Amino acid sequence: MQQTLQLTLTPEIALDDENFRRFIIKKLQLREGDNPVIRRTRQSIDARSRQVKVNVQAEVYVNELPPSLISFNTTYPDVSNRPQAIIVGCGPAGMFAALRLIELGIKPILFERGKDVRTRRRDLAAINKEHIVNPESNYCFGEGGAGTYSDGKLYTRSNKRGDIRRVLEIFVGHGASEQILIDTHPHIGTNKLPLVVSAMRESILKAGGEIHFDTKVTDFIVEQNVLKGVVTEDTKEHLGLGVILATGHSARDIYELLDDKKILIENKSFAMGVRIEHPQRVIDKIQYHCETDRGPYLPAASYSLVTQTRYQGVQRGVFSFCMCPGGFIVPAATAPGELVVNGMSPSRRDSPYANSGIVVSVEESDIEPYKDFGALAGLEFQKEIERKACELAGATQTAPAQLANDFVRMKTSGELRETSYQPGLHSVDLYEVLPPNIAHPLRDGLSDFGRKMKGYLSGEAQLIGVESRTSSPVRIPRDRDSCEHPVVKGLFPCGEGAGYAGGIMSAAMDGERCAEQLAKLYAVV
Repeated sequence: MQQTLQLTLTPEIALDDENFRRFIIKKLQLREGDNPVIRRTRQSIDARSRQVKVNVQAEVYVNELPPSLISFNTTYPDVSNRPQAIIVGCGPAGMFAALRLIELGIKPILFERGKDVRTRRRDLAAINKEHIVNPESNYCFGEGGAGTYSDGKLYTRSNKRGDIRRVLEIFVGHGASEQILIDTHPHIGTNKLPLVVSAMRESILKAGGEIHFDTKVTDFIVEQNVLKGVVTEDTKEHLGLGVILATGHSARDIYELLDDKKILIENKSFAMGVRIEHPQRVIDKIQYHCETDRGPYLPAASYSLVTQTRYQGVQRGVFSFCMCPGGFIVPAATAPGELVVNGMSPSRRDSPYANSGIVVSVEESDIEPYKDFGALAGLEFQKEIERKACELAGATQTAPAQLANDFVRMKTSGELRETSYQPGLHSVDLYEVLPPNIAHPLRDGLSDFGRKMKGYLSGEAQLIGVESRTSSPVRIPRDRDSCEHPVVKGLFPCGEGAGYAGGIMSAAMDGERCAEQLAKLYAVV
């Protein structure tokens, strides 16, 4: 017998395995001798009212075994002797493109400027402890991309971009918890994602694909507007059926290379601001309406905020970005002399801190002073803010910070709070870091958020700057259907760096789509 239940339960029942099992057995009037198999298939927390509820979909099997939650098979064909395609970048877009190419009978050759996921840890430790930024290996560059060591959130609204369930199952097939198939907002965690990434690498290599770490692409081989391959830093040429360019939003040298070679690129909208950090208990109290703590069952609470402001006659969106409950703020610079912050959470989300980007949309008028840089104008705007942040905070990875209340009151903070940001904080007037058309909308946005969430602008909240890499300021154009560059054939701009994704899931789906289109156009059948 199999039965599906739709339930609304208290956290004490829904989020405790033993309590949940007892509840189901009693509800269905089962006996332990029936050997019921009970599993959740969907789960979400509803904290809109004062009494928090959990919506659960569950399947119950009596005297029969349930089918597997996943249909994905990690057995890939051998492509060792098949035609090859080039992939630049080993983040989620690049890795999922590689796996899809293998399924389609094409050998992927991946080039990654950074290091493998294990070796990369030493460079992350050097940033946090010694303030040393390795331009080729950091929180943005290396196996698995920026997402590997910055959270692993898998939520996306991009239903039309690809098969979300398929991508989640591929993660599970490579070692992620089946819980990501159940939660409404799935999350692997920065402590577990490296193992998943390593397993994906092994699948690519076992099938006959190649991955070259510490290998930077420095040039493109273009003949009569056809991209034949790439040149790496050791001057070697590598040819393929096509090139999937999946370098992420921080590979500035790739944008500059495209610009130098007169390959069409465009300005793209993006956003910029700061990270706001609270004690997690403050966010729990606001979101769960609890007097003390959230108790033993509920996970660390999150939030999503958005508002519209107006400054000097221009309307500006202000919104939360990449909210990390029970997480940490990390240094995300990719070159010495710049200061960038990002957020991450471990799988248990058990840090005493919550953080989120609070960012302001950048308008065309903001980058007007940089128009001489053409399509790289937004990039230069980013660079200037990041360098100023670094300089004002002491020219290390110590971050400029200000209490949120002080920022709203336009007052420099005399003392800062404890922080999850390892390199440390330096009290700075953030109005000296951010341009007025970012700082003032940010101030108005924070004031509005404080009205929407009572306690959000408490004296315990502080702002840490700068959150400048929300997305790429450059788009590499491509055909809507074929995913191929409109001028240079054989070039498939892909993922966040090309301007077509915004997170692990959308990047992974975009990687698969580009692989499919490359195979459709150029594979030898």
